[in-house]
Parts: sequence; C-alpha cells; structure tokens
Amino acid sequence: MSRPLYRGVSGIGGKPLAAAEEAACYYDPKEPSENGIGGRGGARKRHLAAAAVRIGVLVLAVAALVGSVAWAGTLYAGRGAAARAAAAAAHRGYRRLQEQLVTDLLDIGELAGGGVRAKEAEVCPPEYENYVPCYYNVTDAVDVSDLGGGVVISYERQCTRDGRATCLVAPPRSYRIPVRWPSGKGFIWKDNVRISGQEFSSGSLFKRMMVEEDQISFPSDAHMADGVEDYAHQIAEMIGLRNEFNFNEAGVRTVLDIECGFGTFGAHLFERDLLTMCIANYEASGSQVQITLERGIPAMIGSFAKKQLPYPYLSFDMVHCAKCNIEWDKNDGIFLVEVNRLLRPGGYFVWTSNLNTHRALRDKENQKKWTAIRDFAEGLCWEMLSQQDETIVWKKTNKRDCYTSRKSVPELCGHDPESPYYQQLNPCISGTRSQRWIPIEHRTTWPSQARQNSTELDIHGVHSEVFADDTSSWDSMVRNYWSLLSPLIFSDHPKRPGDEDPQPPFNMLRNVLDMNAHFGGLNAALLKAGKSVWVMNVVPTNAPNYLPLIFDRGFIGVQHDWCEAFPSYPRTYDMVHADGLLSLEKSHKHRCSTLDIFLEVDRILRPEGWVIIRDTAPLIEAARSVVTQLRWDARILDLDIASDEKLLVCQKPFIRK
Repeated sequence: MSRPLYRGVSGIGGKPLAAAEEAACYYDPKEPSENGIGGRGGARKRHLAAAAVRIGVLVLAVAALVGSVAWAGTLYAGRGAAARAAAAAAHRGYRRLQEQLVTDLLDIGELAGGGVRAKEAEVCPPEYENYVPCYYNVTDAVDVSDLGGGVVISYERQCTRDGRATCLVAPPRSYRIPVRWPSGKGFIWKDNVRISGQEFSSGSLFKRMMVEEDQISFPSDAHMADGVEDYAHQIAEMIGLRNEFNFNEAGVRTVLDIECGFGTFGAHLFERDLLTMCIANYEASGSQVQITLERGIPAMIGSFAKKQLPYPYLSFDMVHCAKCNIEWDKNDGIFLVEVNRLLRPGGYFVWTSNLNTHRALRDKENQKKWTAIRDFAEGLCWEMLSQQDETIVWKKTNKRDCYTSRKSVPELCGHDPESPYYQQLNPCISGTRSQRWIPIEHRTTWPSQARQNSTELDIHGVHSEVFADDTSSWDSMVRNYWSLLSPLIFSDHPKRPGDEDPQPPFNMLRNVLDMNAHFGGLNAALLKAGKSVWVMNVVPTNAPNYLPLIFDRGFIGVQHDWCEAFPSYPRTYDMVHADGLLSLEKSHKHRCSTLDIFLEVDRILRPEGWVIIRDTAPLIEAARSVVTQLRWDARILDLDIASDEKLLVCQKPFIRK
C-alpha cells in the first residue's frame, strides 16, 4: 500500500529546514583532547552518563511497579472475587505497559549514543578535511607533494571500533557547492578535492585533466590519441558489436572499472545506458575515487590487494582495466580469479596495457608475464576474442562443464559464500553451483531487467506479489519525497550565482546512497520517475542479503557494516536515505550507537545535503535528539494517520570556518 506524506511536526527550535549557502556558521575547531579525538575521556563520560540514565530509568520503573502492585493489592483485599479478578487483569495489563515503557526508554537511551549529551559535536581540526577511517591515520599524514615522482603509498582497509573521530569533518576553507549535474560531469571546483599535480599524467589511461585557476575540467576525449568514444567503439567491435550503443543488446549493463582514472570511461558509458562502478585504492592526494564522485559518477574505495571486494559473485557484465597497475601474473593469478568471481557467465574482461604491444613483448621479462597471464586465463575457461593495439578482450565461459573438463588449476570452491564481506582472496572458482549462473546473452536486457519476472525472483526466494507491493509502495514514496523536497529546496535556493535557471528537482541531486536498500526499490522508483540520479544500494551485513537481486536488476551496490566507516571520501553524496535501519540496528542490540552511524553519514554527506530517515515513531523521535548534536536542520513528518512510522527529513548545514 502506498502511503501519502502529511506535514507533521515542525523543525527543531523553529529553524528553517534548508540552510542558505552563505549562512554565517563559524566554528573554531578544538584540540583533539577537547572533542574526543584520540582520547578516551569523552567515551568514558558518555558511558557514565549512559549508566546514570539507565539506573534512573530503572529506579523510576521499579518505583512505579511497586506502586502498582500495592494499588492492585489494596483492590484485591477490599473487594469481592469478581472485582479482585478484574483488578488482577488490570494489574497485569498495567505491568506489561510499564515493562514496555522501561524497554523503550532504555532503547532510546542507547539509541542516543549511550547517554544524553546536550553539547553539540565539535568541528574536527583542519587535517581531518579528507579523513577516511579504516584507511588513513591523520597522525601519520604525509604531504604527497613532498614525495618524489613514482612514490606509491599502499593503504589497506583496517577498521577498528575504537579511535574513530567523534567530531564533524568540515570542508576545506575554499569549498564550494559542487556544480550541478550534468554540467558537473565536465568540470569541478579545484578547492573541493585534494590534488598535488604529481599524478595527472600517470596511471590509468583516463587519468587526465586540465587544471585551471579555480576549476578542473575533463575534456570528453581525455587527451587520448583517439578519444574515449573511439575507445568504447573499439571495444564494442572487438566483442562483435556494431558500436557501443549495442552493449545492452549483448547483455552488458553493469561494468566494474578498476582504477578508473577520474571516471571518464564510466561517464561516457552512462550515456549508453551502462552503469559503471569505479574502484581504486585509497589515495592521499589526487584520488581517483574522490574526483570521480565529485563529478557525479559512481565510485568507491576498493582494492585487489588482499581481500575480496564486497560484491556478490556473478554480478558484473564487464570488468575493465586500462593501465590499472595490477600485476595480473602475480600470486598464482589470484587477481584474475577474483575478476572471474565477479563476472557473469559470458561476461567480458577488457585489459588495456603497454605490456600488450609488440614492442613490449620483445623483452623476455614481459614475455614471461604475458605467458603467465594467458595461461591463467585459459585455466579460467576464458576465450580471447580479440587483440587490437594495447587492448585485449576475453570472454568468460557460459558453460559450467568447462571447469570439470579441465586438467589445470584453479579448482572449484567447496565453500562458496555469495557475498563475502572483505574475506581473504579465494584461489578457487566460485559461483558455478549458483542458480544465478545465467549467461548474459540469455538474461533480460535493460531496462526490462529492473522489473524481474516471477522466475527470476524465485531464484532469490522473493514472491512476485511481495515484489509488486514493494515496487508500488516505492513509486508512491518517491513521488511524495519529491513533492516534499522541491518547495523546501527551491524556496531557499531559487538560483545560485553562476548557475543556470533551476531545472526540475532531480538536478539538485545526483549521488544518492540508500543505507538499507532491501530489493533496491528506491533506486527503481527514482529511475522510473525520470530522475537523473544513480544510487549506491547498501545492504547491511546484519540484514537479509538481497544484494545479488539488486545486481540482477541492473543496479549497483555493496555490502556494508554500518558500525564501520563507509569506503568513500568526505562530502561525496547529495542525499542519504535510510528505511528501517534504526529498527534493524535495534534488533541487533545496538552494536554501535546511532550517533556513531550519523557521524559517518555526516562525513560522507555534502554540505547542504539531505538525509531522509523512515522508521517507527519512537526511534524517529530518538534520532531527532541525536541529529541536533550534528547541527542538522530537521523536521519530523507523519506518513499517514494509521501508520506507526514517521519520516525524519534533515539537511546538513554548510559549516564555514
């Protein structure tokens, strides 16, 4: 059932929901010891406060319970049998209400971060402007511009629950609101990203840009010899297609671009109805992921070094690597095995490298590397379709029996988890036993695949009626979201200096993150409504795993534990959406506090970005008390009279130093 939105409770303290770009918000960053960074004093105080709150709640509840027992006993002693029975029933109902009250109060106390803290969160020191937990230790900061050319620092993902910043990551002093899509695809503000100038002409084939006085531009041809359009056309021809407009007809929709440069290839494919996920290692400066997201193109931090990527097997129709600096011949070909895990049957691996030229292969060491890679590919049942210049295209087999007829390694996996969460790279072939083993040429093509028929849904254990109800509900919710947000956005931002006349509301949002994506219904509804957005569909590790279904619908997403930091840079999403996430975390005993989760949301949300949280009324009320600590403007809205759910709509202010 669709649920109309109704205007409900007004914002906090009468503040307007949207903050103007030039709002006078000036805060002085405190020392690390004052805002809890790198110390345990703040955490200890919060634990003490939490204990005090819980003890107080329990004392009040016990007192009330004792009073109710005495009251019921009085009734029992002074009345007849019928009256005493009625009094006992009333007492039992009253006791249940008290027990629920105690539970709810304790939940709210835990939800609010372990205790009541009236003080607003402090702003982080300047060195936290590009802070990425799990990858980067601020105390070990390195000025990359001081390093010699060719120096590469490797960062592995290492997440710990302790030691994360408990402050607000503020933007650089000269930060400007990103250019709106689609103009933002072509240029970004230079001061919004951290660059040093050392990496512009190195690495990926598409790692090119033009740096001007206050902006960075990305010409469509990206300074390539023939241009990205000719390159995409070449790949299509090597596959056997007329041109890149026929990729969808061949079953290609989702592409994984390894070390994507700055997203030029993905930006071009987006215009051809292909959805490209860019992954690259953490980089302290000139980050491919940060700049790609700034342009409004999907990207996240990901590495082939030691761990499997947090995607299901059999998820991408094409994996692309253009001068991506991965040594495919190392470690017994285990990186190629990971590519094989991610590729659907019949999918393509496109590799462009200087190693593939005739001149390079005159060197004996290069010949040895090429021979090893070719042999590994054959062992994975890949067929080399074509080689032109520096580019080679392999096609993964769509026949399972190919693996049983081989005499070479790697072997088939015995234990074969569908969506590993940063597990060690597995040297065996996975996915061959899955019902999702369907060749890409036999799959429903885009955009029809987003709807999924009953046979396709049965693979994921989803009933078509449930899926239809979910789809209808999200179609209605997205219409209501946009009717709600449009006047709020445009009443405060009719036009920014230098902007063209405002377009329909989709122009204000481009990068959307859904924290609890379920079937990917929000993503589907946004596309159906004609919104020019892309959605990072996140499936929490403690939720039912529908990430394979999301990929099978032609969307992209990732598994993630929200008690850890999301693998992205600060200020990379325009809107964050969470449906039922608070209830999910509550059911798992609050493994971390809501304040911790919201601090992470604040880190990856752009200034003036939006947060929409949908959950039960008590949890929404508790969440509003948390967001006040983050200085978000917030408003609670009723969904409908009969619903026990509410909507919390927030906007992050533009904090200027």
